[in-house]
Amino acid sequence: MKADDAHLLIVDDDERIRSLLRKFLVRSGFLVTTARDAAHARRILSGLEFDLIVLDVMMPGEDGVTLCRDLRQKLTTPIMLLTAKAETDDRISGLEAGADDYLAKPFEPKELLLRINAILRRMPETEPVVVLPKVMHMGPVRYDIERGELWEGEALVRLTATESQLMRIFSGHPGEPMSRAQLVEELSRSGGQTQERAVDVQITRLRRKIEADPKQPRYLQTVRGAGYMLAPE
Repeated sequence: MKADDAHLLIVDDDERIRSLLRKFLVRSGFLVTTARDAAHARRILSGLEFDLIVLDVMMPGEDGVTLCRDLRQKLTTPIMLLTAKAETDDRISGLEAGADDYLAKPFEPKELLLRINAILRRMPETEPVVVLPKVMHMGPVRYDIERGELWEGEALVRLTATESQLMRIFSGHPGEPMSRAQLVEELSRSGGQTQERAVDVQITRLRRKIEADPKQPRYLQTVRGAGYMLAPE
């Protein structure tokens, strides 16, 4: 993960330290939010997600180790503890509470930055999860993706093997133009021998089963210069 993408939460009861850390980390390329105590941090965390939490241990009320232990039951967000205590027992307590790292005060801001970057480098890059629908609707016609079936009302629409393969391909890329070459390649993976010029014929036949007016297709569209695209409702 890059610093440009990371949102940090700084939790410290010392306003001067919060302000200094925020300015330093913002200059280092992070998006930074601050909280003055555990209760304030909980309110912020109830509505926002962060890439890393920098948490002071010695705070009035709920201390940082207790908050860390509780957050670790709910979140996988990396947590770094800051404390004026550098004894081994205190470091162990913090790590046992679920902290990913531990930095004793006073510290050089550059060391904090290096530790933050080291933690973020260990975090895997996450790709957005695209959840496809189980059923695609095209006017009175619907396509059951899991079962590979095309229905019009209560009537099952018979598909040839190639038409069925085309629907499977298009349903995996809704709203995305597919070139003839791509369609031929995908069909070949399924054991088909379709050539590019034959794709047009198959598309024409499939439109007759999907479109109210196959000559003016609304759902199985031709995209000029790009190929064909399934655009369900």
